[in-house]
Amino acid sequence: MHSVHSHAISPAKVLRGNNAWLKGKKLIPLLCKKPLIIGRSKVTALLRHKLMMDLNNQGIYPVLTELQYDCCEIDLKRLKEQAINNGCDGIIASGGGKVLDSGKLIASRLNLPCITIPLSASTCAGWTALANIYSTNGAFIKDQVLANCPNLLIFDYTLVRSAPSRTLRSGIADAIAKWYEASLSSSVSDDALVQQSVQMSRVLRDQLLMDGDKAFNSSDDNAWARVADSCALTAGLIGGIGGAKCRTAIAHPLHDGLTQIQSSKNSLHGEIVGFGILVQLKLEEFINGSQLASQARLQLLPFLRRLNLPVSLQELGLSKISISELRTACDFACRDGSEIHHLPFKVNANLLLEVISSDMNERCNSSTKVLGKVK
Repeated sequence: MHSVHSHAISPAKVLRGNNAWLKGKKLIPLLCKKPLIIGRSKVTALLRHKLMMDLNNQGIYPVLTELQYDCCEIDLKRLKEQAINNGCDGIIASGGGKVLDSGKLIASRLNLPCITIPLSASTCAGWTALANIYSTNGAFIKDQVLANCPNLLIFDYTLVRSAPSRTLRSGIADAIAKWYEASLSSSVSDDALVQQSVQMSRVLRDQLLMDGDKAFNSSDDNAWARVADSCALTAGLIGGIGGAKCRTAIAHPLHDGLTQIQSSKNSLHGEIVGFGILVQLKLEEFINGSQLASQARLQLLPFLRRLNLPVSLQELGLSKISISELRTACDFACRDGSEIHHLPFKVNANLLLEVISSDMNERCNSSTKVLGKVK
């Protein structure tokens, strides 16, 4: 007997392209009349104000509000009460991944329509029926699966292009992780949708390897669009089709562990995940003697470096991290219930710590040799 699987695969409607907002705003009155607009960054406040004014011109009068922290319960409770007290009948989340996650969670808890308007391509949070919850200090606590993806996703290239290029670079690392994680955690799955979603993640990886560099060439708009779509949309579709076992392996759990360390807070989600992919490949090589993992690592390293993405703890700003802090991160990554246990082999905190420490020592010895030659 085959068990029943539930999938929340995609938003009910997706609009993407230049000036997608111009078409998308006309659909909002069909979903709500007085939405709560959620944002956070002061840098994007003017954009959200413009969205509000555009809606005002359609006879819709949103309530603007801002998160004080990452997606955490203190903010979620406050904004939920604000939505109730103002009689809001929908949620519009406009910003980065943690803003989008917050909007989805509040909409889910109030059973209201949800509209996501990403202002960067740093994650696929605008697409998914999944949200990550953090502490007020930015430490990952848990993820929460939602019943549905957003009702409407408006991916306006004009809005997304205004984000710092660092966010797209981070998004590339987060999206490319889909292949490295899914191909490992779901390598022996006999589920057709999982198998197909793994193959989609391979195509996604190839697309990013081909177009990743080109996306930052101002004259290649098509490459930028393909990369932005890949990071913000396709990555979410793969997770929706493949499910939890196709979403993470080591890179994301290690990200969750490293967020427990205060000094990691200056790094973006995808930047930490990109480093986590390298650790994962090193671990595969360490445990299984995998030459494929070794070759994949040698292929990925120069790509990440060309995108100016961190490839070491030092480049993540964690050069002064203590072994005790690193152990805390590894313990959290390997805690009971962690998605790291979807792997086809056993991983524990001691093993993860050993691999990261050995990589740190290799880089330190390599740097010493280079310095010796310079002298």
